[in-house]
Amino acid sequence: MIRAIVTDIEGTTSDIRFVHNILFPYARQHLADFLREHQHQPEVAAALQSVREEAGQPQADLAAVIAILSDFMDQDRKSTGLKALQGMIWRDGYLNGSFTGHLYPDVLPALRRWQAQGIELYVYSSGSVAAQKLLFGYSDEGDITDIFSGYFDTHVGAKREVTAYRAIAAEIGQPAEQLLFLSDIRQELDAAAEAGWQTIQLLRGEADSESRHRQVTDFSQINPESI
Repeated sequence: MIRAIVTDIEGTTSDIRFVHNILFPYARQHLADFLREHQHQPEVAAALQSVREEAGQPQADLAAVIAILSDFMDQDRKSTGLKALQGMIWRDGYLNGSFTGHLYPDVLPALRRWQAQGIELYVYSSGSVAAQKLLFGYSDEGDITDIFSGYFDTHVGAKREVTAYRAIAAEIGQPAEQLLFLSDIRQELDAAAEAGWQTIQLLRGEADSESRHRQVTDFSQINPESI
């Protein structure tokens, strides 16, 4: 029996084009000005220092860190410091109405249904927890953060690492075999399965011929009671 469902965001609950065509360009456009204005705020300063350490340049000045962050964005690097800063910049965009968080129309009805069945719902994304809460707090469907019991980001580990799923299972407090992970990326699902989780691959486009995971095209095709 499935006790909890953990879902990815990009390509799973939300169109990856929203992230790549709206969120990423917005963060890139506003990054330098945001950092110059807020660099001394504790959460910003901590993220900047994390980026310096990750880049091996602990004494880098602000201009150098901005250049490092630009390179990280070009690489789509899963940098915890970068993700934290992007989330802070996106917060301004959500608050000023520049965009709302995209949700596929099949997502919310399924989440509500599973919640009504007593299944706990969680999010695990490479985006920061703050960014996750913003997307769901300012979603196309309004504030749906009440659905989720918790959020996980790369602080628990990278999404293709088995240890991350073991850490999440320990935090949730349920046996791995009673946890279901939803993602569009088979390598993430491979790691979850190795940790003992149940898995389903959400594919909004073509099937993944190299995947060993059950594949569906939207949330309405998922029945946790049959897993």
